[in-house]
Amino acid sequence: MSIRPFHLAFPVRDIAEAREFYGGILGLPEGRSSETWVDFNLFRHQIVTHLAPESETESHHNPVDGHDVPVPHFGVILEMDDWKSLRDRLLAANVRFKIEPYIRFEGEVGEQATMFFLDPSGNALEFKAFQDLSQLFAK
Repeated sequence: MSIRPFHLAFPVRDIAEAREFYGGILGLPEGRSSETWVDFNLFRHQIVTHLAPESETESHHNPVDGHDVPVPHFGVILEMDDWKSLRDRLLAANVRFKIEPYIRFEGEVGEQATMFFLDPSGNALEFKAFQDLSQLFAK
């Protein structure tokens, strides 16, 4: 069975700011748009930023591997080379990380590279990669 692209729509406070962050900083290709929403291609998945200037992003955190992981969050599991390229792109753009890029569960089941950061509207994103993708759901 092939994996189908997911669709995620979420609020942003400003469309131009979202375009700069997702299109400019993250380098995501833009799809359809209007004055109140923009589609982006997030590694072959469809995300849609919807204008919601009054929306508040309430944040919660859960402890994982000694870090406070923001909840909710979303992202994509990348190939390791793509993860490293994105990490370097974010570092070059001086993006402030909620959790700096590192190897989580190092030497344990489920070892993975991960990083967390916020978009300008406060939406939390996580991008991760596995050297061995069979570890994705390993216990």
